[in-house]
Amino acid sequence: MVARLTGEERARALAELPRWTLDAERDGIRRSFRFADFGAAWAFMTRVALAAEKADHHPEWSNVYNRVDILLTTHDANGLSARDVALAKLIDAYADAAA
Repeated sequence: MVARLTGEERARALAELPRWTLDAERDGIRRSFRFADFGAAWAFMTRVALAAEKADHHPEWSNVYNRVDILLTTHDANGLSARDVALAKLIDAYADAAA
């Protein structure tokens, strides 16, 4: 089972992920992305989907045209875990490469 982050670990993780915000209700982190068009958003989602599948850790997300909204939380841990932090960092790298 994956461990939920402690308060100190959570604070450190959020400091490392300044573009993500805490979702206290879901005990996760979220971020909204905007791309040039639907194709760019879909390409980004494809890259994230392949990485998420490989990591066996899947985001909750939605897509409307050029916008992708992502929430990361670990159901097995009942909240934010190191798996979410690692995936958020990878997602940030993919978004930065797409910009």
